[in-house]
Amino acid sequence: MTDVLRPHTELVTRAVEWNHPDAEALRAAMAAEVGPRYADRAELMTKTQANAVDEGTVHRTFVVYRRDADGAEMAVGHAALRWNGPDLELKRMFVHAEHRGTGVSTALLVASEKAARNEGLPRLILQTGDRQPDAVRLYEKNGYTRIPVFPPYEALPFSNTFEKVLKTGA
Repeated sequence: MTDVLRPHTELVTRAVEWNHPDAEALRAAMAAEVGPRYADRAELMTKTQANAVDEGTVHRTFVVYRRDADGAEMAVGHAALRWNGPDLELKRMFVHAEHRGTGVSTALLVASEKAARNEGLPRLILQTGDRQPDAVRLYEKNGYTRIPVFPPYEALPFSNTFEKVLKTGA
């Protein structure tokens, strides 16, 4: 259904556990969409495990829900923050295709950046692959700048790595 047919919707962002069923379903949807783009690199990615997420390093997981006027909710976006040395790193940011362009990615970035600020961190970092140009455009549009490849992504030469310097009090 389009928003024209459902004009009274709102976005609700919730912090959930990494293993929350909605978070797991969204990560599975992301893997199904993005995984085939990198199928020819699967062996390298499996061998290096550079892109794996150890649940023990996860600081926070966010799910965005679309809530209709009747109160019905649907999980439509996901992002997680994990500790990578002294930094928080944005991982597994994903928005269902039919909900892109509706503010879901902005809600995820706002929640993630606020969580990093709440930890007193000066920046938020992330990595995305070279076959995700929409993600690169999204991050650049939202104030993220390219930085040198950081661990553990040196093993993945196709990595695009970014940071956003966080303003205090924002």
